[in-house]
Amino acid sequence: MPAPDRSHALDHIVVVMFENRSFDHLLGRLYEPGDVPSFEGVIGKDLSNPIPAWAEHGAERSPIAYGIAEDMDTPNPDPGEEYQHVNTQLFGVIDPLANRGVLAEHMTAPYNLPATHGAPTMDGFVTDYISAFTAERGIQPSYEQYSQIMKGYTPEQLPVLSTLARGFGTFDHWFAEVPSQTFTNRSFFHAATASGLVVNSPYRNFPTINTGETIFERLEAHGQTWKVYVDSPAIAPFTGLIHGSRLKHRFATHFVTTDQFYADAANGELPTYSFIEPNLIHGHNDMHPPIAAFMPGIAIDAPSAILGGEAFLAKLYEAIRSSSSATGSNWWNTLFIVVFDEHGGTYDHVPPPAATPPDPAAPVGQYGFTFDRLGVRLPAILVSPWIDERTVITDVHHHTSVIRTLRERWQLGDPLTRRDADAPDLAPLLTRDTPRPPREWPDVHPQPVPDFDEALVPLDKPLSPLAKAIVGGGAALARLIDPEAPDIPNVDELNGAEALQALRKTVGHLFPLLQTRA
Repeated sequence: MPAPDRSHALDHIVVVMFENRSFDHLLGRLYEPGDVPSFEGVIGKDLSNPIPAWAEHGAERSPIAYGIAEDMDTPNPDPGEEYQHVNTQLFGVIDPLANRGVLAEHMTAPYNLPATHGAPTMDGFVTDYISAFTAERGIQPSYEQYSQIMKGYTPEQLPVLSTLARGFGTFDHWFAEVPSQTFTNRSFFHAATASGLVVNSPYRNFPTINTGETIFERLEAHGQTWKVYVDSPAIAPFTGLIHGSRLKHRFATHFVTTDQFYADAANGELPTYSFIEPNLIHGHNDMHPPIAAFMPGIAIDAPSAILGGEAFLAKLYEAIRSSSSATGSNWWNTLFIVVFDEHGGTYDHVPPPAATPPDPAAPVGQYGFTFDRLGVRLPAILVSPWIDERTVITDVHHHTSVIRTLRERWQLGDPLTRRDADAPDLAPLLTRDTPRPPREWPDVHPQPVPDFDEALVPLDKPLSPLAKAIVGGGAALARLIDPEAPDIPNVDELNGAEALQALRKTVGHLFPLLQTRA
């Protein structure tokens, strides 16, 4: 094997993207004050959110201080994550008549955005959680139920994530691209735009309207390789749904299972860019807060998504750590990035900064959003032998930093949009002169993950909003590729079992390398 050379430290980039957790929620207690030169965490700070006067259960109305989660499924049920909800979380504003206790899709303009807004106040998480709970359940939550939105985890509760964060480099100012939910942020991650789309719904939008060039295409045009690895039994990968109009000709070749990732890593055959999607359905390991508990639906919520995600992360890490190919991908020429798509309504105390709009020719998007501010702060970790342990990166970064890094490393041409042109490159963060050998990398030990019991989440219940987006988006994607493909006009009426059948019927054949092992 040739001597490790830092100029090849970015020959292979691997990203795993988890779901819906903020920085404070997962890593806010990573370091005590004074442990490292700088760390924007929660320990030693007086952080709280007020209880709104209209809450039926006020618990003496004292502000709720930020505390520690008591189980591995907090918050349960799932918080609101759409743009309308995030505005309330950031600015503490909610229209008392039109939007309080109302589902996001029925909220009215200006969608809880204050008339004059400066820096977000970060004091509306409790207010929004109570309102979202009421909209879904039809009753207000108890104090014990809504106070959990002001709780996060300790390093001891998250031994894998915290060990990697301390063992390599962690960002304390990495932000989502949009103050909203999953699809728009995942689209920005690979296209530096979402074609003006801000929320997941209507579910046909992303497969049919989102047309921005992706970094996958740019890599391919310059002779570089890529794959999307999807953890089984998922058969409808988000990346395919979101970028269907651009990537449909690669569904049958470039979307494979994570079993193939482990083989590729072991054999030194990882592509230039690997993007990994956790399992988003049965016994999901994507770290998403419980969904079916909020609106019973497709069987995804048992066991704990955090425990499952930790175990999945440990397996990915060990696959890269043990890779020692002499001619292909290996431990010293691979950068492993752990990120989350958006905060999913979980608390963070740092106001998101302003952002560069991706397209000045189309400045206004869905709900009148101008894409001029970033989303909430997220966990993000760089695992590389070229990074010292206990490194904290304090400068602002965001999802499109990955696009910028790939463009710079492989000379892929002009920015995709103004957003990735503005994003910092990650290469300067790899500062060691010599790499740390794998024997000096930290060992990780995930907590045990209970076996998934489908009976805990019956498949005869209505779908959750996320499940509707997956099923409906899958049908739209199928019809985009084949106008004769069956439609699913009654997504709102399906239960979990019917939805799984519909997914396999409409989408399964589009991703044959996933279907064969699903």
